[in-house]
Amino acid sequence: MDIASAKLIGAGLAAIGAGIAAIGVGTIFGQFLQGALRNPAAADKLGGRLIFGFAVTEALGLIAAVVALALAFG
Repeated sequence: MDIASAKLIGAGLAAIGAGIAAIGVGTIFGQFLQGALRNPAAADKLGGRLIFGFAVTEALGLIAAVVALALAFG
């Protein structure tokens, strides 16, 4: 296997992280909605944790995308 194809395979594997981050964001919002519908009084307290979880998950997805682009074109 030559270096160019190994770089592209590595970039494809690194890009999987962006897709997994999307699944994580959907899970975070889905679980928040379940909790808010079961206990509407606690929904206001959970808003900050929702945004923090979204930000961390999305940051990991962006890091995975940057690594994939760096491997593909770097």
